[in-house]
Formats: sequence, structure tokens, C-alpha cells
Amino acid sequence: MEDDSYFEDEEFSPIKSILGLLTFSTILPINVFTSIECMTKLTWFWPFIHLFIGILAAICGYVSLEILHLNSFFTAAIVYAFLMIITGYNHLDGVMDMADGVMVHGEPEKKIMVMKDSSVGAGAMATLFIVASLTIAGIYNILDYHFILGIVICEMTAKTSLLTTALLSKPLVPGIGSYFIRETNPANYFASTVIVSIISYLLGGFVGVIGVVGAIVSGIIIAVVAKRNFVLANGDVLGMSNEVGRLFSLLFMAVALFFI
Repeated sequence: MEDDSYFEDEEFSPIKSILGLLTFSTILPINVFTSIECMTKLTWFWPFIHLFIGILAAICGYVSLEILHLNSFFTAAIVYAFLMIITGYNHLDGVMDMADGVMVHGEPEKKIMVMKDSSVGAGAMATLFIVASLTIAGIYNILDYHFILGIVICEMTAKTSLLTTALLSKPLVPGIGSYFIRETNPANYFASTVIVSIISYLLGGFVGVIGVVGAIVSGIIIAVVAKRNFVLANGDVLGMSNEVGRLFSLLFMAVALFFI
């Protein structure tokens, strides 16, 4: 981790911390930097930053569908590409690294070593392909139901999945992920998830709330898998939870749209 001593006398500022999280999460030219300790104090606010990113992605989808008259599948691929690019492919390495660690046989120490290794194995590439292709299929599915606001919901709730995993995990130190895990507690997690659920309901009614449930289920599953394989969790585990959380949110909403 880079030297953070420049910020050691920094006072906590909510606005600066939110902008720091936005800088950390995206390639948007915000360029507001703060210490990792100050930035992660508002970890619970992360879903609402990605509410904004989801709105941008939904606008991208609307332009593709209604203005460029592209089909739903092409639009879904463009929306997914937009999300990956605007977030700087932030969590894709986590998907690959955790997959490699889970696939290798051995004790947790060996699995952690493989997860932190910079090399990429077949399991990593296959898992990334599966998660990416199923996410595109999920976006395509909700677009078929003309539920473009589901794009906003799935991007916001991806961070709810991440927070769920953080809440249920013990941090692997040192590492940036440990700061996010330590700052996630039952009180701020509950408040964040309730607000996310209200926003999701306002955007998509019952279907939106089901999307939140899907993200929470994803976060629980990733936390359990991480605990069984590594005992502890790091940024790679949180990254996996984010990407799978988006996918599970789409999956749950797609099922709900069929039955409603």
C-alpha cells in the first residue's frame, strides 16, 4: 500500500470523503484524494455513489435503445462495458484473484498466497467470463421487460452486496480491503440497506426490493465461501462480492418480473 503519511494530520470531512470514494471508485476526473482511514469512514455511503453511476448507465442504455435503436442484447453489452469502463475495471481483478484462490487445493494460507499472486489461472479467466456473460444476459433480460431502471438498482445494490460481505467477514491485514471491512458495522449497514431498499422500491416497486434481496444473498454467499477458503477477507473478496452482487440483483429482478 502506498505511503499515507501525507494525510496523517487530516481532519475528517464528509464531503471530501465522499468525493474521495468517488475518485477511488471511478475514472471520473474528480481528483479529490484523502487518507484511506477518512475515506472508508463513509463506506456505508458507497451504494449511493453508485446510484449516480447507475443513473449514468441507464442514460447510456436509453440512448442505445431509443435514440440509436439498437437491440436489447447490443444495449446490454454496451451498458455493461460502460459500467466497467467508468469504474476503471475496479473489481475485475478481485473476481479473478478470488477465483484462483478458491480453485487451488490446500490450507487457507496457501489459498491466500495464490489469491494475492499477480499471475492469472484458468479458473480466474473462466470465472470472469461466466460473471461477465451472465451479467450481460441479466441486463438483456430486464431490458426485455422494459425495466431500464433495473440498471440503476443493480449497480447501487452491487455495493450492498459488498457491504454485506464486509459485515460478515474478518479483515486480512495489511490491505486496503481491511479498512472497508473494519468500518462496516451493524448500525451503519442497516441504515444504508434500509435507504437502498427505499430507493429501490421508489424506482421499481416490489421488483426493486427483490433486487436488494438478491444482492444481500450474494453478499452472504461470498462471505461464506471466503470464510471457508481463506478464513479472512480482503479487497479481492469484496471485489468478487460487488460483481456477483450486481449479477444476483439482476437475476432476482428478472425472476420477479416474470411472475409479476
